[in-house]
Amino acid sequence: MTTKDTEKTQTPAQTEVTQAEPKELPPYSVQLDEPIKRGDQVINVITLRKPRSGELRGLSLQEVLQLDYNSLQKLLPRISTPTLTEQDVANMDTADLTAVGTELVGFFVQKQRKEEAYLQA
Repeated sequence: MTTKDTEKTQTPAQTEVTQAEPKELPPYSVQLDEPIKRGDQVINVITLRKPRSGELRGLSLQEVLQLDYNSLQKLLPRISTPTLTEQDVANMDTADLTAVGTELVGFFVQKQRKEEAYLQA
């Protein structure tokens, strides 16, 4: 059977699935393995923005960089889109929380240091 014959026997839904390409995520975004569900809303992707100094109030920078759960639970609602609640963070899959935290840590590295690390790799 040729490729053309295979395409003719597939239903439109099957064709869509086989031809779908992954969408490129915006910068500082994380695709969740386990989406967060809030009523009818389903959150598949979380986008972070660089925190300003005031958004770090009440937090230990060292604990944020160590991905301390309590620090992440307070900081992520301040810098995430869609805005997460502390309860959303509490219910996140641990792999997703680690991925979001790892993305967050990148904000605390100067551009020059990132470039140096990239050149050494």
